[in-house]
Amino acid sequence: QVQFVESGGGLVQPGGSLRLSCAASGFTFRAYLMSWVRQAPGKGLEWVSDINSGGGITSYTESVKGRFTVSRDNTKNLLYLQMNNLLPEDTAVYYCAQGGKPWSLRGQGTQVTVSS
Repeated sequence: QVQFVESGGGLVQPGGSLRLSCAASGFTFRAYLMSWVRQAPGKGLEWVSDINSGGGITSYTESVKGRFTVSRDNTKNLLYLQMNNLLPEDTAVYYCAQGGKPWSLRGQGTQVTVSS
């Protein structure tokens, strides 16, 4: 059974940092592209970033470029998202997902709230 457990969210002031983690199980993690997506209140899923199976190729939505860094540890089946210089508009529930769109296989999410 494919499972994802996200952690690391919380309340942070603008300009602060958080590191999200995603523990994956139930499939061959190292074989899959992995994505981070988010959902702000009242909005649909928004792609944030993805990383190829080997970890050498990453992509980001324009609004987070230079602030967020995605990485993975294929020996531990872990996916990460380092988020720096957070902005109020980054407030959302963040999900890790297997593969790309439509991100059907994803976890329960972790809440990130950026507010002073």
